[in-house]
Amino acid sequence: MSGTTALQTSARGFLARYEGLRERLPGDAGLRAQAAEVFRTSGLPTIRREEWKYTNLRPLAETSFYEPLTSLAEGQSLLGRLPLVEAPRLVLLDGRFRDDLSWLPAGLQIESFAEQPDFGSLARPEQEPLVALNTMLAEDGVTLSVPAGQDAGLVQLISLGTETPGRAVAFHPRHIVRLGDGARLVLLEMSVGEGTYLHNPVMELHIGQGAVLTHVRLQQEAPEAFHLATLYATIAERGVYDSFGLHLGGRLARSEVHAHLAGLHGATHLNAAQLLGGSQHADFTTEVFHDAACCASRQTVKNVLMGRSRGVFQGKIQVARGAQKTDGYQMNQALLLSPEAEIDSKPQLEIYADDVKCSHGATVGELDATQLFYLRSRGVPEAEARGILVRAFLMEALDTVSDDRARSVLDQAVEGWWERQVA
Repeated sequence: MSGTTALQTSARGFLARYEGLRERLPGDAGLRAQAAEVFRTSGLPTIRREEWKYTNLRPLAETSFYEPLTSLAEGQSLLGRLPLVEAPRLVLLDGRFRDDLSWLPAGLQIESFAEQPDFGSLARPEQEPLVALNTMLAEDGVTLSVPAGQDAGLVQLISLGTETPGRAVAFHPRHIVRLGDGARLVLLEMSVGEGTYLHNPVMELHIGQGAVLTHVRLQQEAPEAFHLATLYATIAERGVYDSFGLHLGGRLARSEVHAHLAGLHGATHLNAAQLLGGSQHADFTTEVFHDAACCASRQTVKNVLMGRSRGVFQGKIQVARGAQKTDGYQMNQALLLSPEAEIDSKPQLEIYADDVKCSHGATVGELDATQLFYLRSRGVPEAEARGILVRAFLMEALDTVSDDRARSVLDQAVEGWWERQVA
Protein backbone atom coordinates (compact mmCIF):
# COMPACT_ATOMS: atom_id res chain seq x y z
CA MET A 1 0.00 0.00 0.00
CA SER A 2 1.40 3.42 -0.97
CA GLY A 3 1.86 6.14 1.62
CA THR A 4 -0.98 8.26 0.19
CA THR A 5 -3.37 5.28 0.07
CA ALA A 6 -2.53 4.37 3.68
CA LEU A 7 -3.26 7.95 4.82
CA GLN A 8 -6.60 7.95 2.98
CA THR A 9 -7.57 4.60 4.52
CA SER A 10 -6.65 5.82 7.99
CA ALA A 11 -8.68 9.00 7.49
CA ARG A 12 -11.72 6.91 6.54
CA GLY A 13 -11.28 4.94 9.76
CA PHE A 14 -11.41 8.12 11.86
CA LEU A 15 -14.46 9.34 9.93
CA ALA A 16 -16.21 6.03 10.52
CA ARG A 17 -15.57 6.39 14.23
CA TYR A 18 -17.05 9.89 14.15
CA GLU A 19 -20.18 8.61 12.39
CA GLY A 20 -20.57 5.94 15.07
CA LEU A 21 -20.12 8.39 17.96
CA ARG A 22 -21.65 11.61 16.64
CA GLU A 23 -24.94 11.29 18.54
CA ARG A 24 -23.06 10.82 21.84
CA LEU A 25 -20.33 13.43 21.48
CA PRO A 26 -20.69 16.53 23.71
CA GLY A 27 -20.84 20.09 22.50
CA ASP A 28 -21.63 21.88 19.25
CA ALA A 29 -22.75 19.24 16.75
CA GLY A 30 -22.63 21.74 13.89
CA LEU A 31 -19.01 22.65 14.59
CA ARG A 32 -18.11 18.97 14.70
CA ALA A 33 -19.89 18.34 11.39
CA GLN A 34 -17.97 21.20 9.75
CA ALA A 35 -14.68 19.80 11.09
CA ALA A 36 -15.61 16.33 9.81
CA GLU A 37 -16.27 17.77 6.36
CA VAL A 38 -12.87 19.50 6.39
CA PHE A 39 -11.19 16.27 7.45
CA ARG A 40 -13.12 14.29 4.85
CA THR A 41 -11.77 16.64 2.17
CA SER A 42 -8.20 17.07 3.42
CA GLY A 43 -7.51 13.76 5.19
CA LEU A 44 -4.32 13.33 7.17
CA PRO A 45 -1.60 15.75 6.02
CA THR A 46 0.93 14.39 3.55
CA ILE A 47 4.52 15.42 2.85
CA ARG A 48 3.19 17.37 -0.14
CA ARG A 49 2.04 20.04 2.30
CA GLU A 50 4.92 22.46 2.84
CA GLU A 51 4.55 22.54 6.63
CA TRP A 52 4.57 18.70 6.72
CA LYS A 53 7.28 17.94 4.17
CA TYR A 54 9.72 16.70 6.85
CA THR A 55 7.20 14.59 8.79
CA ASN A 56 5.57 11.58 7.16
CA LEU A 57 2.50 10.22 8.96
CA ARG A 58 2.54 6.88 7.16
CA PRO A 59 3.52 4.94 10.34
CA LEU A 60 0.42 6.41 11.99
CA ALA A 61 -1.75 5.56 9.01
CA GLU A 62 -0.61 1.93 9.08
CA THR A 63 -1.97 1.51 12.63
CA SER A 64 -5.63 0.78 13.40
CA PHE A 65 -7.03 2.69 16.38
CA TYR A 66 -10.00 1.89 18.61
CA GLU A 67 -12.05 3.27 21.47
CA PRO A 68 -10.08 3.43 24.76
CA LEU A 69 -10.78 0.76 27.40
CA THR A 70 -9.18 1.71 30.72
CA SER A 71 -9.18 0.79 34.40
CA LEU A 72 -8.26 2.55 37.61
CA ALA A 73 -5.29 0.24 38.26
CA GLU A 74 -3.68 1.14 34.93
CA GLY A 75 -3.89 4.84 35.73
CA GLN A 76 -2.34 4.48 39.16
CA SER A 77 0.57 2.45 37.79
CA LEU A 78 1.36 4.96 35.06
CA LEU A 79 1.06 7.90 37.43
CA GLY A 80 3.77 6.32 39.58
CA ARG A 81 6.25 6.58 36.70
CA LEU A 82 6.28 10.36 36.82
CA PRO A 83 8.41 12.46 39.18
CA LEU A 84 6.58 13.25 42.40
CA VAL A 85 5.65 16.93 42.55
CA GLU A 86 3.70 18.13 45.59
CA ALA A 87 1.24 20.32 43.70
CA PRO A 88 -2.34 20.12 42.42
CA ARG A 89 -2.79 17.88 39.39
CA LEU A 90 -5.40 17.35 36.70
CA VAL A 91 -5.15 13.82 35.31
CA LEU A 92 -6.53 12.43 32.07
CA LEU A 93 -6.45 8.70 31.34
CA ASP A 94 -6.71 7.95 27.62
CA GLY A 95 -7.99 11.47 27.10
CA ARG A 96 -10.69 11.30 29.79
CA PHE A 97 -10.58 13.42 32.92
CA ARG A 98 -10.25 11.32 36.07
CA ASP A 99 -11.37 13.09 39.22
CA ASP A 100 -10.26 10.10 41.34
CA LEU A 101 -6.65 10.48 40.17
CA SER A 102 -6.62 14.27 40.34
CA TRP A 103 -5.88 16.77 43.09
CA LEU A 104 -7.93 19.86 42.29
CA PRO A 105 -6.36 23.28 42.94
CA ALA A 106 -8.21 25.53 45.37
CA GLY A 107 -9.53 28.88 44.21
CA LEU A 108 -9.44 28.09 40.49
CA GLN A 109 -12.30 27.31 38.14
CA ILE A 110 -11.91 23.79 36.73
CA GLU A 111 -14.32 22.25 34.24
CA SER A 112 -14.14 19.06 32.21
CA PHE A 113 -14.91 19.27 28.52
CA ALA A 114 -17.25 16.28 28.78
CA GLU A 115 -19.50 18.17 31.21
CA GLN A 116 -18.99 21.73 29.93
CA PRO A 117 -17.83 21.42 26.30
CA ASP A 118 -15.92 24.49 25.14
CA PHE A 119 -14.12 24.46 21.79
CA GLY A 120 -12.63 27.91 22.38
CA SER A 121 -12.05 30.61 19.79
CA LEU A 122 -8.45 30.27 18.58
CA ALA A 123 -8.27 26.86 16.90
CA ARG A 124 -8.33 26.66 13.11
CA PRO A 125 -9.81 23.31 12.07
CA GLU A 126 -10.39 24.67 8.56
CA GLN A 127 -6.61 25.03 8.13
CA GLU A 128 -5.14 22.28 10.32
CA PRO A 129 -6.23 18.68 9.53
CA LEU A 130 -5.21 17.34 12.95
CA VAL A 131 -7.18 20.11 14.66
CA ALA A 132 -10.15 19.16 12.49
CA LEU A 133 -9.65 15.53 13.61
CA ASN A 134 -9.59 16.66 17.25
CA THR A 135 -12.65 18.88 16.81
CA MET A 136 -14.78 16.09 15.38
CA LEU A 137 -13.70 13.44 17.95
CA ALA A 138 -12.86 15.30 21.20
CA GLU A 139 -14.65 13.65 24.13
CA ASP A 140 -13.01 15.28 27.14
CA GLY A 141 -10.34 17.67 28.33
CA VAL A 142 -9.85 20.40 30.92
CA THR A 143 -10.70 24.09 31.10
CA LEU A 144 -8.67 25.96 33.73
CA SER A 145 -9.35 29.61 34.60
CA VAL A 146 -7.21 31.80 36.89
CA PRO A 147 -8.97 34.94 38.19
CA ALA A 148 -7.47 38.37 37.58
CA GLY A 149 -4.63 39.25 39.93
CA GLN A 150 -4.27 35.76 41.42
CA ASP A 151 -1.00 33.83 41.62
CA ALA A 152 -2.09 30.21 41.21
CA GLY A 153 1.36 28.69 41.75
CA LEU A 154 2.11 25.37 40.04
CA VAL A 155 -0.57 23.10 38.59
CA GLN A 156 0.13 19.82 36.81
CA LEU A 157 -1.74 18.65 33.72
CA ILE A 158 -1.00 14.94 33.23
CA SER A 159 -1.95 12.67 30.33
CA LEU A 160 -1.72 8.89 30.72
CA GLY A 161 -1.95 6.64 27.67
CA THR A 162 -2.69 2.91 27.74
CA GLU A 163 -3.06 -0.03 25.38
CA THR A 164 -5.19 -3.12 25.61
CA PRO A 165 -3.11 -5.92 23.98
CA GLY A 166 -3.78 -5.96 20.27
CA ARG A 167 -5.92 -2.83 20.47
CA ALA A 168 -4.22 0.53 19.92
CA VAL A 169 -6.32 3.47 21.12
CA ALA A 170 -6.65 7.09 20.00
CA PHE A 171 -7.75 10.05 22.10
CA HIS A 172 -8.15 13.73 21.28
CA PRO A 173 -8.39 15.88 24.43
CA ARG A 174 -9.39 19.54 24.23
CA HIS A 175 -7.86 21.95 26.78
CA ILE A 176 -8.27 25.66 27.49
CA VAL A 177 -6.30 27.79 29.97
CA ARG A 178 -7.41 31.36 30.68
CA LEU A 179 -5.46 33.86 32.80
CA GLY A 180 -7.20 37.03 33.86
CA ASP A 181 -5.38 40.37 33.87
CA GLY A 182 -2.35 40.28 36.16
CA ALA A 183 -2.76 36.56 36.95
CA ARG A 184 0.16 34.11 37.19
CA LEU A 185 0.39 30.35 36.68
CA VAL A 186 3.07 27.70 36.29
CA LEU A 187 1.57 24.87 34.21
CA LEU A 188 3.60 21.65 34.27
CA GLU A 189 2.24 19.44 31.50
CA MET A 190 3.43 15.82 31.36
CA SER A 191 2.50 12.86 29.20
CA VAL A 192 3.48 9.23 29.71
CA GLY A 193 2.09 5.88 28.67
CA GLU A 194 2.57 2.30 27.56
CA GLY A 195 1.93 0.42 24.33
CA THR A 196 0.71 1.89 21.05
CA TYR A 197 -1.72 4.82 21.06
CA LEU A 198 -2.36 8.21 19.46
CA HIS A 199 -2.44 11.31 21.69
CA ASN A 200 -3.76 14.23 19.61
CA PRO A 201 -4.42 17.15 22.01
CA VAL A 202 -5.43 20.69 21.11
CA MET A 203 -4.83 23.44 23.69
CA GLU A 204 -5.78 27.12 23.78
CA LEU A 205 -4.07 29.65 26.03
CA HIS A 206 -5.57 33.09 26.71
CA ILE A 207 -3.14 35.34 28.60
CA GLY A 208 -4.61 38.60 29.87
CA GLN A 209 -3.01 42.01 30.29
CA GLY A 210 0.08 41.80 32.49
CA ALA A 211 -0.51 38.08 33.09
CA VAL A 212 2.35 35.56 33.12
CA LEU A 213 2.01 31.91 32.11
CA THR A 214 5.04 29.67 32.57
CA HIS A 215 4.34 26.49 30.62
CA VAL A 216 6.71 23.51 30.96
CA ARG A 217 5.97 20.41 28.90
CA LEU A 218 7.54 16.97 29.34
CA GLN A 219 6.59 14.66 26.47
CA GLN A 220 7.60 11.18 27.58
CA GLU A 221 5.15 9.02 25.65
CA ALA A 222 5.60 5.26 25.22
CA PRO A 223 8.20 4.20 22.60
CA GLU A 224 5.51 2.99 20.16
CA ALA A 225 3.11 5.90 20.72
CA PHE A 226 2.21 8.80 18.44
CA HIS A 227 2.07 12.33 19.89
CA LEU A 228 0.62 15.07 17.68
CA ALA A 229 -0.06 18.24 19.69
CA THR A 230 -1.32 21.63 18.51
CA LEU A 231 -1.28 24.70 20.76
CA TYR A 232 -2.66 28.21 20.22
CA ALA A 233 -1.77 31.15 22.47
CA THR A 234 -2.89 34.76 22.47
CA ILE A 235 -0.97 37.24 24.61
CA ALA A 236 -2.49 40.60 25.58
CA GLU A 237 -0.69 43.85 26.42
CA ARG A 238 2.35 43.27 28.66
CA GLY A 239 1.43 39.64 28.97
CA VAL A 240 4.10 36.92 28.94
CA TYR A 241 3.95 33.36 27.65
CA ASP A 242 7.14 31.60 28.74
CA SER A 243 7.28 27.99 27.54
CA PHE A 244 9.74 25.12 27.42
CA GLY A 245 9.15 21.69 25.93
CA LEU A 246 11.29 18.61 26.51
CA HIS A 247 10.49 15.95 23.93
CA LEU A 248 11.80 12.46 24.68
CA GLY A 249 9.15 9.88 23.89
CA GLY A 250 7.07 8.49 21.10
CA ARG A 251 7.78 6.74 17.85
CA LEU A 252 6.59 9.80 15.94
CA ALA A 253 5.93 13.15 17.61
CA ARG A 254 5.07 16.66 16.49
CA SER A 255 4.49 19.67 18.69
CA GLU A 256 3.02 22.66 16.88
CA VAL A 257 2.70 26.11 18.51
CA HIS A 258 0.90 29.18 17.14
CA ALA A 259 1.55 32.23 19.34
CA HIS A 260 -0.15 35.56 18.73
CA LEU A 261 1.28 38.71 20.33
CA ALA A 262 -1.83 40.87 20.29
CA GLY A 263 -0.98 43.71 22.70
CA LEU A 264 1.80 46.24 23.22
CA HIS A 265 4.94 45.06 25.07
CA GLY A 266 3.92 41.42 25.08
CA ALA A 267 6.51 38.63 25.08
CA THR A 268 6.71 34.95 24.26
CA HIS A 269 9.52 32.42 24.70
CA LEU A 270 9.12 29.14 22.79
CA ASN A 271 12.14 27.14 23.91
CA ALA A 272 12.55 23.39 23.55
CA ALA A 273 14.87 20.38 23.53
CA GLN A 274 14.44 17.18 21.55
CA LEU A 275 16.39 14.11 22.73
CA LEU A 276 15.95 11.21 20.33
CA GLY A 277 17.39 7.75 19.80
CA GLY A 278 16.74 4.62 17.75
CA SER A 279 14.41 5.44 14.83
CA GLN A 280 12.41 8.15 16.62
CA HIS A 281 11.09 11.14 14.70
CA ALA A 282 10.22 14.43 16.43
CA ASP A 283 9.08 17.71 14.88
CA PHE A 284 8.89 21.07 16.70
CA THR A 285 7.05 23.61 14.54
CA THR A 286 6.23 27.16 15.63
CA GLU A 287 4.57 30.29 14.28
CA VAL A 288 4.87 33.60 16.13
CA PHE A 289 2.63 36.41 14.91
CA HIS A 290 3.74 39.90 15.97
CA ASP A 291 0.57 41.94 15.51
CA ALA A 292 1.38 44.67 18.06
CA ALA A 293 4.31 47.04 18.47
CA CYS A 294 7.16 46.70 20.98
CA CYS A 295 6.83 42.94 21.47
CA ALA A 296 9.59 40.35 21.86
CA SER A 297 9.83 36.66 20.96
CA ARG A 298 12.64 34.21 21.72
CA GLN A 299 13.19 30.64 20.53
CA THR A 300 16.15 28.46 21.46
CA VAL A 301 15.76 24.83 20.35
CA LYS A 302 18.37 22.15 21.10
CA ASN A 303 18.45 18.69 19.53
CA VAL A 304 20.47 15.64 20.63
CA LEU A 305 20.13 12.83 18.09
CA MET A 306 21.38 9.25 18.29
CA GLY A 307 20.93 6.11 16.18
CA ARG A 308 18.77 6.69 13.10
CA SER A 309 16.61 9.34 14.73
CA ARG A 310 15.42 12.44 12.91
CA GLY A 311 14.70 15.85 14.39
CA VAL A 312 12.81 18.70 12.74
CA PHE A 313 12.59 22.37 13.63
CA GLN A 314 10.40 24.77 11.66
CA GLY A 315 10.10 28.25 13.11
CA LYS A 316 8.33 31.21 11.53
CA ILE A 317 8.23 34.80 12.79
CA GLN A 318 5.67 37.00 11.06
CA VAL A 319 5.71 40.74 11.74
CA ALA A 320 2.63 42.76 10.77
CA ARG A 321 2.90 46.18 9.15
CA GLY A 322 2.07 48.06 12.34
CA ALA A 323 4.24 45.96 14.66
CA GLN A 324 7.17 48.38 14.87
CA LYS A 325 9.97 47.86 17.42
CA THR A 326 9.56 44.09 17.18
CA ASP A 327 12.42 42.04 18.60
CA GLY A 328 12.43 38.44 17.34
CA TYR A 329 15.10 35.76 17.68
CA GLN A 330 15.41 32.09 16.70
CA MET A 331 18.26 29.64 17.22
CA ASN A 332 18.24 25.93 16.42
CA GLN A 333 21.24 23.79 17.37
CA ALA A 334 21.71 20.07 16.82
CA LEU A 335 24.22 17.63 18.28
CA LEU A 336 24.52 14.50 16.11
CA LEU A 337 25.86 11.52 18.03
CA SER A 338 25.51 9.09 15.14
CA PRO A 339 26.37 9.31 11.42
CA GLU A 340 22.86 8.08 10.62
CA ALA A 341 21.03 10.75 12.64
CA GLU A 342 19.41 13.63 10.77
CA ILE A 343 18.25 17.16 11.52
CA ASP A 344 16.05 19.34 9.29
CA SER A 345 15.90 23.03 10.12
CA LYS A 346 13.73 25.66 8.44
CA PRO A 347 13.70 29.08 10.15
CA GLN A 348 11.59 31.76 8.46
CA LEU A 349 11.13 35.52 8.78
CA GLU A 350 8.19 37.32 7.16
CA ILE A 351 8.45 41.03 7.94
CA TYR A 352 6.13 43.84 6.85
CA ALA A 353 7.35 46.52 9.28
CA ASP A 354 10.54 48.56 8.77
CA ASP A 355 11.71 49.22 12.35
CA VAL A 356 12.41 45.73 13.71
CA LYS A 357 15.24 43.57 15.03
CA CYS A 358 14.83 39.96 13.88
CA SER A 359 17.40 37.22 13.43
CA HIS A 360 17.72 33.46 13.18
CA GLY A 361 20.48 30.89 13.10
CA ALA A 362 21.19 27.17 13.00
CA THR A 363 24.20 25.02 13.83
CA VAL A 364 24.84 21.29 13.43
CA GLY A 365 27.83 19.42 14.84
CA GLU A 366 29.26 16.52 16.79
CA LEU A 367 30.74 16.34 20.27
CA ASP A 368 33.93 18.37 20.52
CA ALA A 369 36.77 15.86 20.17
CA THR A 370 39.16 18.08 22.14
CA GLN A 371 36.79 18.37 25.10
CA LEU A 372 36.11 14.63 25.00
CA PHE A 373 39.84 13.88 24.94
CA TYR A 374 40.41 16.23 27.89
CA LEU A 375 37.82 14.44 30.02
CA ARG A 376 39.11 11.00 29.01
CA SER A 377 42.67 12.03 29.83
CA ARG A 378 41.46 12.93 33.35
CA GLY A 379 40.20 9.40 33.87
CA VAL A 380 36.52 9.99 33.05
CA PRO A 381 34.98 6.91 31.31
CA GLU A 382 33.86 7.56 27.76
CA ALA A 383 30.12 7.16 28.39
CA GLU A 384 30.28 9.49 31.37
CA ALA A 385 32.37 12.01 29.44
CA ARG A 386 29.85 12.03 26.62
CA GLY A 387 27.05 12.51 29.13
CA ILE A 388 28.81 15.51 30.67
CA LEU A 389 29.19 17.16 27.26
CA VAL A 390 25.59 16.42 26.25
CA ARG A 391 24.24 17.95 29.46
CA ALA A 392 26.49 20.99 28.98
CA PHE A 393 25.07 21.40 25.46
CA LEU A 394 21.52 21.33 26.84
CA MET A 395 22.22 23.70 29.71
CA GLU A 396 21.46 26.91 27.80
CA ALA A 397 17.97 25.70 26.93
CA LEU A 398 17.20 24.23 30.36
CA ASP A 399 18.37 27.40 32.10
CA THR A 400 15.40 29.24 30.61
CA VAL A 401 13.12 27.33 33.03
CA SER A 402 12.85 29.54 36.11
CA ASP A 403 10.56 27.42 38.31
CA ASP A 404 12.69 25.16 40.53
CA ARG A 405 10.20 22.28 40.76
CA ALA A 406 9.61 22.17 37.02
CA ARG A 407 13.35 22.41 36.36
CA SER A 408 13.97 19.48 38.72
CA VAL A 409 11.49 17.35 36.74
CA LEU A 410 13.31 18.16 33.50
CA ASP A 411 16.74 17.45 34.99
CA GLN A 412 15.56 14.01 36.14
CA ALA A 413 14.10 13.27 32.70
CA VAL A 414 17.32 14.23 30.90
CA GLU A 415 19.40 12.13 33.29
CA GLY A 416 17.09 9.14 32.85
CA TRP A 417 17.14 9.46 29.06
CA TRP A 418 20.92 9.46 28.89
CA GLU A 419 21.21 6.47 31.22
CA ARG A 420 18.86 4.50 28.95
CA GLN A 421 20.91 5.34 25.87
CA VAL A 422 24.20 4.11 27.31
CA ALA A 423 22.80 1.10 29.21
